[in-house]
This record gives sequence, C-alpha cells and structure tokens, in this order.
Amino acid sequence: MSGVIQGFGVIAAIVLVGYVLGRTEVLGSSGREALTKLSFYVGTPALLLKMLSESDVTVIFSVPLLVTALSTFAAAGLFVLVGLVRRWNIRRTTIGALCSSYVNAGNLGIPIAVYVLGDAALVAPVMLFQLLVMTPIGLTVIDYAQAGERSSVWSRVLAPFRNPIVICSLIGVGLSLSGLRIPAPVLEPITLLGHLSVPTVLLAFGISLHGSSLPAGGTERWPVLLSVGLKSVVHPMIAYAIGAGLFGLSGASLFAAVVISGLPAAQNLFVYASTYNVGVRLARESILLSTILSVPVLFTITALLG
Repeated sequence: MSGVIQGFGVIAAIVLVGYVLGRTEVLGSSGREALTKLSFYVGTPALLLKMLSESDVTVIFSVPLLVTALSTFAAAGLFVLVGLVRRWNIRRTTIGALCSSYVNAGNLGIPIAVYVLGDAALVAPVMLFQLLVMTPIGLTVIDYAQAGERSSVWSRVLAPFRNPIVICSLIGVGLSLSGLRIPAPVLEPITLLGHLSVPTVLLAFGISLHGSSLPAGGTERWPVLLSVGLKSVVHPMIAYAIGAGLFGLSGASLFAAVVISGLPAAQNLFVYASTYNVGVRLARESILLSTILSVPVLFTITALLG
C-alpha cells in the first residue's frame, strides 16, 4: 500500500504549505480567491486541453468503466434525491452530488493505480469519463441555474459555452477524434500553464483551512455527512454490487473498479465551488473528510478483494 501513502503524502505536503500561507497571510486576504481563479481560468483548462487532445477518448467504452459510471451516477443521484426532498438550492445540491461521486483520479488515483492495482492505465478511462461527462454536466447545471436567476433563456443556453473548462474540454475531444495534434511551439506554453492546475488547487485548499471551523459542524453538517457517507462507503459498495452482480466481474477487474470508486472526492471540486461561490464549505469539508476516511476504506477494500 505504498501507493496510498505516497499519494496522501504529496497532497498533505502541498496542503500544509497552503495552510502556512493562509496563517501567515503572505498572499494577503485575497490569496485563496486569486489561486482558485488562476486554476479555474488558466491552469485546469490548459491541463484538460493537453490531456484530452493526446488521449484516446474511445477507451471510456469498456465494461469496468461502465461499472464506475453507473455507480458514480447512482451515488450522485442519491444526494440529488435528498436535496430535492429537503428543497436545497440547485447549485448547492450539484456541488454536493459531485462531492459524493467525483473521485480524485489524478493526485491519488495514479499512484494508487501503479502501486496497488499494478497498472496506471486503469485510472485513465475514469479520468476521461469525469472530464468528458461529469464535469460538463455539473458545471452546466450550475451555469444554467445561476444564469436563470438573472438572465434570459438565450443567456442560460449559452452560459455553459462561456466556461473555460467546458470549452477546452470540447476542443481537446475534437482534436483527439480528428487525429490532429497541437504544434509543439503552441503545446509547450499550454503544458507549462497546465502544471499550475494541481498545485494551485491544493494551495488554495490549504489556505481555506486556516480559520475554518471543525468539519461537519454548523448548518452544513448534514449535507457534509451525507456527501462523505455516499463517497466513502456507498459509492464503492454500489460499484461492487454492479460489477459483481450485474456484469459478473471478478478478480482484478472487480478489485480495480471498487478501489477507484473508493477514492476520495477530488480537490478540483473545491475550485468549482469557490469560483461560483456556492457550497464552498460543503466542498471543502467533504473533500477533507472523505480524504481522511479513504485510508481505512482503501485498506479494507484491499484486504477483502485484493
């Protein structure tokens, strides 16, 4: 399980640096906001453009990925169902649904795939599925709901296509399907800008922890606990039930599907929440608690199925 330890160690180190920056106020009172905007408008779009343009997007059509997709939609759907019953805000419910189902396939998924599953390629289809399907759906719902509060029908329809993450994802997919490649002189600055994505997200997350109250307290207690419970426990259980019961998976294929579903919520969800100024605390605490809980969850899955 050295992959788990290595993955968590890298994340914890950068988040700790962010916390120190927040505590010392080196970046001032707007440091977190500047970092989240830098990631949302520059780093993440550049990273997605490069990654998707160089990927084979057809790999998302496979049985193990279908297991992950169905379990992801099921976990997200359960949060949405509760949100509808409790009449929570649509945008806040969307953030909670993403935190209940969107896994940290990059920072943790890759080292865990290498050291636990033995093949880094196993996490690639999940990353593509989340980038091509989950992210556009989630951000489109938020954009549409936000535009609907102040704009015309036409503005609501066009809102998602003003989102840099959606735009760069679509361009990347188009380049991949067409077989075209970004020229090297253009790709180099895109690659450098893409490297901003992960560290800025983690630093902003660390800054947000300074001065915050204890997790799962206050008015966000139940949404946070629901999101963490779905992500840490229900999501991998659903993946196991669908994989073994519906598709008859066993051995390494089933193990991989359940391990990936047991990964914690991804840190980039905090950037989305901060950028849209909705469910920020819900995202921060869900990510933090699901990351902590994922350690015993992944060890348990490995002991039972590995």
